[in-house]
Amino acid sequence: MSVHPSLKTKGAVSERRNVLKRYERINILKDEGRYKDGDRAWGLPKTKPQE
Repeated sequence: MSVHPSLKTKGAVSERRNVLKRYERINILKDEGRYKDGDRAWGLPKTKPQE
């Protein structure tokens, strides 16, 4: 079965993602000093992707 042309990607994602995975958000919060090891991983504050 083939993939519909509208679903195909042309190489890497060209746009910046605006939704981060939990581990990415934790890494950003650690860099800002807003998260310490042992803190809860749920209910994290909002973060913007780093450029």
